[in-house]
Amino acid sequence: MAEACSFAWQVPPAHPAFAGHFPGRPIVPGVVLLDQAILFAERLRGVPTAAWQVGNAKFLSPVGPGEMLDFILQTGASGSIAFSVHAADRIVASGSLTPVSA
Repeated sequence: MAEACSFAWQVPPAHPAFAGHFPGRPIVPGVVLLDQAILFAERLRGVPTAAWQVGNAKFLSPVGPGEMLDFILQTGASGSIAFSVHAADRIVASGSLTPVSA
């Protein structure tokens, strides 16, 4: 049976990624969302962050400074994790993470 967990994260208004992404209208880069999803996967499964690879990712809606995000992670039988990222009433990203084989 698949396990699902939810993790809340508020985007820090002073996150260093905003410095160049984009002046005048800061948007969270997709790599920051992926990094956060991997950190939550590590918490959920106990697998170190370096042991995950991104299977796929879709970025559906821009995220700005200070937004509260909800990361929903669901484990699959193979050890992979499907994730979706929500902000209020919209999905902002989704994808999958796969543990790297040793």
